Amino acid sequence: MKIIKDPVHGYVEADAFALRLLDSEVVQRLRHVTQLGFANLVYPGANHSRFEHSLGTMHLAGLISGQLGLDDGETRLVTTAALLHDIGHGPFSHVTEPVMEEFTGRSHHEIDHLIREGETAAILEGEGLDPAEVCAVVAGKHRLASIIHGSLDVDRMDYLMRDAHYTGVPYGTVDAHRLIRSTILTESGIALHEGGINAAESLLIARTLMRPAVYFHHVSRIATSMFVHALREEVRTVPGTDAHELMRMDDAACMERLKHSPSPIARDLARRVYYRDLYKRALYVGEDRVNAAALRQDLGPVREREIAREIAESAGVMEDAVLVDIPPLPRALSMEVRVRNSHAMVDIEEVSPLINTLNDTRRQQWRLGVYTLEEHRNTVEAAAMEVLRVKRATKQDKLIVT
Repeated sequence: MKIIKDPVHGYVEADAFALRLLDSEVVQRLRHVTQLGFANLVYPGANHSRFEHSLGTMHLAGLISGQLGLDDGETRLVTTAALLHDIGHGPFSHVTEPVMEEFTGRSHHEIDHLIREGETAAILEGEGLDPAEVCAVVAGKHRLASIIHGSLDVDRMDYLMRDAHYTGVPYGTVDAHRLIRSTILTESGIALHEGGINAAESLLIARTLMRPAVYFHHVSRIATSMFVHALREEVRTVPGTDAHELMRMDDAACMERLKHSPSPIARDLARRVYYRDLYKRALYVGEDRVNAAALRQDLGPVREREIAREIAESAGVMEDAVLVDIPPLPRALSMEVRVRNSHAMVDIEEVSPLINTLNDTRRQQWRLGVYTLEEHRNTVEAAAMEVLRVKRATKQDKLIVT
C-alpha cells in the first residue's frame, strides 16, 4: 500500500494493483492533459491535470463503495473505473471533444480501444477484472455507473473541489464526506437519504456558480473556439493528418504540432492561443435574445462554421476572422431523494425549493458568442445581429464587452 499526498483529499491510498494502473501509459499521459483546458488563461493557478483528478475520483469511489456496502469485487470494479474514467480525453480535455466526436466518432467516455488489449488489459485481467465491464461503467451502461456518472457522483465531487482549489474561485465548496455518508443504492442507481439534502444542494449550487466563473468563462470559450478551429483546419487541410493520432497526443505535443502546422490558419490560431493574443467578443448574448433552441438543433462545429462564414461574408471580412460559439443549453438539475418518513422515492425538486431556481439561473447563464479580431468587432457585431436575428438589447441588459 502506498500513501499519496493530495492537496484536496489529504492522503490517498493506492494498493499494488492501483499502482500498476497508475504507472501505465494511458494513465501517466493524463499528467500532461490539463483538467480545465484554457482556464489557466484566466486563472494562472489552474494548471492541474486529469491525472490528479482521476486519483481523487478513485479515492472518493472507494469511500462511497464502502458506504453502499459493495463487496470486494464490486468495489474493485468501481474504483478501477474511477481511475480510468478520463483516459479517453484528448489534448486539453473538453476543449478537443467536438473534434474527437466529429472525426473519430468517439467521446472520451468510450475507452474500449484503450483497455481491451495491450498493457492495461493485461493488468486488469491479472486482477480478474473484465475490461469490457470496466468500459461499461465508464460509459454509463452498468448498474453501478451512477457512482461515476450521475447527479450525485464522485467525478463531480472531486472536480468541483479541485477546480475551486486551483482557480482560487470560492464557489466549489462541497461537503463530499457528508454527501457520501448520505448516499444509498437503489435499482435506478445512486440516491440520497433525506439527511443529505443540504449537502446535495451545496453541490448543485457549486455547479451553478462555477459555470460562468470557470467552465464557461468567455476568455476560455474564445481560446477554445480558436483552438478547435485550428484543429479542424489541421485535420481537413493538411495531407496525412490522422485525427486519432491527434487525439492521443498530450497538450504540449498537440500545441506544438499546430504551432508549426503547414496550414497558415491552424498555425496562426494556435500561436495566438499560446501567446494569449485572443479574438474579442463581437456578440455575447443570452437565450432571451436569440432562438437558442432552434440554433441548437443539429448543431456542431460544421454548422457553427457555416454560420461564421455567413457572418464574415456579410461583414466583408476574411472567413477565418469570425468564430461562432453556440454551447449546449444546460440540462436540468435533478436527483432522487429518499424521504425518510414515507420511505418513498421522490425528485429532489419536491423537497428542495432551490432546484427550480438553480435551473432557471443556469439557463440565464447561457451565452452565444461571436468572436473576431479587435479591428472587426463593430462590423462583425452588426452582421451577426442580422444573420442570427438577434433581438436588440434593452437598456438594462446591455453588456459592456471588453
